[in-house]
Amino acid sequence: MSETRHLSIASGAGMKPIASGSLSARAYEAMRQGLIEGAFHPGQRLILQDLANHFGTSITPAREAAMRLVSEGGLELRSGRFLHVPGMDRNRYLEVRAMRIELEGLAARMAASACTASDLMELREIQDRYAASDAPGQAAEAALLNRRFHAGVYKLSRMPLLIGHIEQLWVAMGPMLNVFYDLSERRYFGAEVHEAVLAALAAGDGAAAELQIQTDIANGTSSFLQHFDQLSEGS
Repeated sequence: MSETRHLSIASGAGMKPIASGSLSARAYEAMRQGLIEGAFHPGQRLILQDLANHFGTSITPAREAAMRLVSEGGLELRSGRFLHVPGMDRNRYLEVRAMRIELEGLAARMAASACTASDLMELREIQDRYAASDAPGQAAEAALLNRRFHAGVYKLSRMPLLIGHIEQLWVAMGPMLNVFYDLSERRYFGAEVHEAVLAALAAGDGAAAELQIQTDIANGTSSFLQHFDQLSEGS
C-alpha cells in the first residue's frame, strides 16, 4: 500500500511491555506476535525509539529484535532510525498464499490424527465466537478470531518445524489481513468452511481437513485481487 502509517501503541494488539530477562528476545517475540495478530498495517513506519519506549528498554534490544525481523523478511530497514512493515502487492500476497495453502494444508492433515476431544472443544469455542462476529463494526474481532482459529488448527499438527514455517508466513500475512478486513465490500467470511474443518478433524479425516483449510485460504483471494485491481486503476 502507498499509505504510510506511524506506530500506534494503542492499536497494537499483542504489543505489550516486556518483563526483564533476555530483552532483545522478548522484544522480538512481542513484535513478531504483533505482526501475526495484525497490530500493524502494510507500509506502516516504525520508529526504533518509540518501540524501545513502549517496551521499557534501551534502544539496543529494540534494534536487535527489529534487525532479526528484518533478516526474516518481516520488517524492512530504510534508515538507521526507521523501519517499515513491508508493503502489500499482488506478487507478495500470491506467494504467501501459495505457501500457506501447502503448509497449512499439511498441518491440518497431520492435526486430524493428533488432536484430542479437548483440543476440539477449544477450537469450537474460537469458532463460535468467530461466527458471532460477522456483523458491522466487528471486523477487528473477526480478524483476530480468524487468526486464532487457523493457529489453533496448525498447532495441533504438533510438528514444531512446520509450525515455525507457518508462523513465519503469518508474520507476512497478519498485516495483509488488516487490509482484507478493512475492505468495505468484504463478502467472504468463512465460518461455514471452519465448520467443515472442525467436522473433518473430529472424524479424523486428514484429507478432508487439508482440503477444507486450503479452501478457506483460497476463498479470500478474489477480495485481495479486487483490491490490487483498484489500486492499479487509481495509479
